[in-house]
Amino acid sequence: MAAEPRRPEQPARPVLLTEPTAAQRDELTTLAGRARDAAADVPAAIALAAEAGASLPHPGSGSTAHLWSALATLGAADLTVARVLEPHLDALAILGQAGLPVAPGTWGVYAAEGPGTPLQAHPDGSSWTLTGRKHWCSLAAHVDRALISAWAGEERRLFEVDLRAPGVTPVPGTWVARGLPDVDSGPVDLDAVPAGAVGEAGWYLERPGFAWGGIGVAAVWYGGAVGVARRMVAGATGGRTPDQVALMHLGAVDAALHAARCALADAAAAIDAGRLLGVEGARAALRVRQVVASATEEVLTRSAHALGPGPLATEEEHVRRVVDLELYVRQWHAERDQAALGGLLLDDPDPAW
Repeated sequence: MAAEPRRPEQPARPVLLTEPTAAQRDELTTLAGRARDAAADVPAAIALAAEAGASLPHPGSGSTAHLWSALATLGAADLTVARVLEPHLDALAILGQAGLPVAPGTWGVYAAEGPGTPLQAHPDGSSWTLTGRKHWCSLAAHVDRALISAWAGEERRLFEVDLRAPGVTPVPGTWVARGLPDVDSGPVDLDAVPAGAVGEAGWYLERPGFAWGGIGVAAVWYGGAVGVARRMVAGATGGRTPDQVALMHLGAVDAALHAARCALADAAAAIDAGRLLGVEGARAALRVRQVVASATEEVLTRSAHALGPGPLATEEEHVRRVVDLELYVRQWHAERDQAALGGLLLDDPDPAW
């Protein structure tokens, strides 16, 4: 059987959580085109990160919906590009919350814990050094600096590190992912690397922006799901008349994405109104991430059922988006996050519903 003809790439267009101003719409449209041009090109994405970081707002600044629309726009255009820009923008926001200057270059945020002995921080006069292995360090061989969590005795702290400093060694050969294959997120070994403290012990996890940053990641998932859903629409309108099953899948996807968009837009408005602080911020992050992740997984499943094997076998853009998104959404902790949300409900059993 002859292979299906390859479809042209989808046009680059923004993903909007709320109605933007004319200037914001123009910025997002330009960002969509730039992200499309940089698709699967890490150096180009890093260059775009430096530019976007200078213009996009921080969460809580009054334009959170615009920031998350930008992240969703990146996710819909290309998830490799989004995976480069999202932590860079998060690092800039963290440094802003800490009241610290931002050194030039592009940034990563390495705060996940992995197997083995955790990374250790040791005081060195008025400064610190870091020694040990840090896991899940995306693009450590490419970005300039990073915010890295480490343990100072029994306390977890955040540190600013120059990734070009002696003693920083990315560990090769561990990243074998088929999704996001160019965003190497393997471990990094650090040997007495100088580091500057960012906030006090525990500040990184306790600050309001921790929950807000987690919702920003969900905005990228939402954008990736929109990209897949747009391919479903193209499949239903570009050839023979869709049957009832195809329409059923489209309807279910539309409802799921609507719920995800509403959850993101509502959270953005609440953040800018000063309402998502402390436990309310944590609750909102768990809720929104679950709604968006569930919608994303539904879109992935229904697109496979609706489109069949053809696009997964013959369309580079669609295949890349699907496998990238399948890995990206695993940043959601699934049942563990659901259990955490349930625990918050029992701690304060008077939900809005």
